[in-house]
Amino acid sequence: MNLNYSHLLPQDFDASSRVWIYQSNRMFSIPEALEIEEMLNEFVSGWNTHGKANKGYANLLFGQFIVLIADETAGNVSGCSTDSSVRVMKEIEKRFSVNLFDRQLLAFVVKDKLQLLPLPQFAYAASNGFITADTLYFNNTVTTLDALKNNWLVAVKNSWLAARLPKATV
Repeated sequence: MNLNYSHLLPQDFDASSRVWIYQSNRMFSIPEALEIEEMLNEFVSGWNTHGKANKGYANLLFGQFIVLIADETAGNVSGCSTDSSVRVMKEIEKRFSVNLFDRQLLAFVVKDKLQLLPLPQFAYAASNGFITADTLYFNNTVTTLDALKNNWLVAVKNSWLAARLPKATV
């Protein structure tokens, strides 16, 4: 699995640009991904705050993560603008029968594949060696472009999940 993604992110956005990550509960098919890409491009091209265009970016990464970025050095994103982005995500959920808002569903790279694991099953997976301190984890809690580039895909031991690892594995 090719885990390089930083070249897909906008290079002309400020490092403090706001980031939202929506993880799907399943991989999108290629036709679905193409349709989602069109929806995201259409949304970003018309995304505005009080009539002023937002400097935005959206992309589907690894076939399962919708990443939305707003460079607020060009103008702040208002609550109404954020609400409009959530409406698009809800539309994607409905159209493709997916869940983009389940924050209890964690994503890892296991045996070179993206694997999802419900948070309540993390302790069992870690205790039985399915997840280790070095397993790569998609930390969807990142909120800036800099964090997305440097702290989105991290070893479990370097994430908030480290405290949930069995003591023997840390």
